[in-house]
Amino acid sequence: MERFYTLVFVAGLGCFAIAFLLSFVFPWMSLGSYHGMDYRTLSELAAEPSLEFTELADAYPEAFEQAFGTREPTSEAYAEALQRGRDVYVGQACWHCHSQYVREVSNEMQRFGPPSVAQEYQNALNQPHMWGTRRVGPDLSREHGKRTNDWHIAHFIQPKNVVANSVMPGYPYYFEEDGTPKKDGFSLVTYIQWLGSEYRGVEQ
Repeated sequence: MERFYTLVFVAGLGCFAIAFLLSFVFPWMSLGSYHGMDYRTLSELAAEPSLEFTELADAYPEAFEQAFGTREPTSEAYAEALQRGRDVYVGQACWHCHSQYVREVSNEMQRFGPPSVAQEYQNALNQPHMWGTRRVGPDLSREHGKRTNDWHIAHFIQPKNVVANSVMPGYPYYFEEDGTPKKDGFSLVTYIQWLGSEYRGVEQ
């Protein structure tokens, strides 16, 4: 019996080692920090507010001003929204169900687009990486520009209203009853709309 428990223990260690290789070592080898790659700080990422962020400011001027202290989509407000949105995303454990790493396996390229490249992870909002291992929800590496702000707001309030078979929980508390975003709502939509923007312009 003791030999059996020893065998189970060794097998468990082996499975852990394999999972460690597949989930950390291999992605790190392909996407880790390489010498010579430019690293972009948050201020550099937010130097020019995105079209989606500007549209949020225009659509909800009073709520936007209350959230960020200005009605103008400034680079400072954009940087705050991006960082806060990522913090909310991490805090709600969205990365448990959504990965941000397109692999060259299981037809992922057909589902989510070209495989991830190292350069798009060399920035303040992608480190530490949230590669993920599950596909409960779609990979979000290429989310930038796919959908409107209104779609994302409706989706966060009640996912099944826009994706009938969604298993994602709703986050209505980030929005007023009429759908107007609160500060975390603005930030979360801004961060999701940003995901994938760094991929554009990266040489393939």
